[in-house]
Amino acid sequence: MTRAEPQQIAVALVLDGDWALVGVRPEGKPLAGYYEFPGGKIETGETPDAAAVRETREETGLDVEPVRELLTTQHVYPHGHVELHFILARVRGDMRPPRFPFAWLRAARLERLCFPPANAPLLDELRRAGLISR
Repeated sequence: MTRAEPQQIAVALVLDGDWALVGVRPEGKPLAGYYEFPGGKIETGETPDAAAVRETREETGLDVEPVRELLTTQHVYPHGHVELHFILARVRGDMRPPRFPFAWLRAARLERLCFPPANAPLLDELRRAGLISR
């Protein structure tokens, strides 16, 4: 029996100064109620950077540009196996309010929010970089 390939997901960590773009997963979706960064499935032929930009625009209404890939990690949830590509991004132009359920929160507050387990390596990386603390 072969193990299914993980679903490729791009996740944008959008920072503007000490602000981070964060939303809450809606009811009826896997991991409802958890906090999340904008992101979604990478389409065939699409790069993680391009998917992060597209998904951020679709979910928040904001245009962003990728800065660099922070890390890639895999996680197996009861609902599926995912490979997450975390992309550091910044807003093109002025920072403005995003579409609900996303909002700008102080990056230092990320530590106190409940993110899906697959985000743990990203939060560890942000701690090492001094963006958040325990």
